[in-house]
Amino acid sequence: MSAKLDIYTAKRRGRITNFLFTSVCFLATITCVIVLFVLMWNIILQGKSWLSWDFVDSFPSRFPHKAGIKSALYGSIWLIGLTALFSVTLGVGAAVYLEEYAPKSRWRKLIQLNISNLAGVPSIVYGILGLALFVRALALERSVLSGALTLTLVVLPIIILASQEALRSVPDSIRRSAYALGATRWQTVWYQVLPASLPGIMTGVILALSRALGEAAPLIVVGAMAYVPFVPESLSDEFTSLPIQIFNWTSRPQEDFHHLAAAGILVLLVVLVSMNAIAIFVRHKYGKKIRW
Repeated sequence: MSAKLDIYTAKRRGRITNFLFTSVCFLATITCVIVLFVLMWNIILQGKSWLSWDFVDSFPSRFPHKAGIKSALYGSIWLIGLTALFSVTLGVGAAVYLEEYAPKSRWRKLIQLNISNLAGVPSIVYGILGLALFVRALALERSVLSGALTLTLVVLPIIILASQEALRSVPDSIRRSAYALGATRWQTVWYQVLPASLPGIMTGVILALSRALGEAAPLIVVGAMAYVPFVPESLSDEFTSLPIQIFNWTSRPQEDFHHLAAAGILVLLVVLVSMNAIAIFVRHKYGKKIRW
């Protein structure tokens, strides 16, 4: 009788603990959603009246009613394009080598540990590294190329880890089947493993680039300009970006510039949501074609 009572008491305590933990998690989630909704609603109220095509197609100005976000938008497009070119090539290549070619050894474990640690390093540290390496040591100056290479350092560990997880999710039976048919390791990786892992890789890449698009701290350290009245036309041109421009407007004392910053945030959110939508579309499209 005593043993049954103990079991009943333990189960009751377990149910109570489970209910309390679930309630705390639910309240935390609701709180985050409410705070996010309030912030978004405040931004929309401040920026909707300033959001127009003239705002998107105009350069920054000292006069709020003439100011726009054209140079920052094009600068962000330059940065993301170059960052994608560098980071995807290096990141996916490194992931393929570590997962498919590198033998299991202490060096591999050490490299893997360093990559995992680098993924958690604050972006401002990469900005300092970019300033020392790209701007000064390599004499690239405060250019679009320096900014893109710095952002590449920020997102490269994330892309490597995401690509490795996508490659690990591919069943070994696919590899063994390809080897059984006489395929080489390169043919197996290129024609079988990479297509099967493409949805996961693309999702990780887009999410990493979305983070890069919202970064301001490393670009400030590298030397992104707060006021650029022209569109970058080459890799050596000076540049600005959407986060830098928004930061510049929020630091102004005039209320109108705060409304401009809210409108710039809306533009940045549209770009970020579009990039995440592309990731979801790619995963859904290629996921349906792959049957394990």
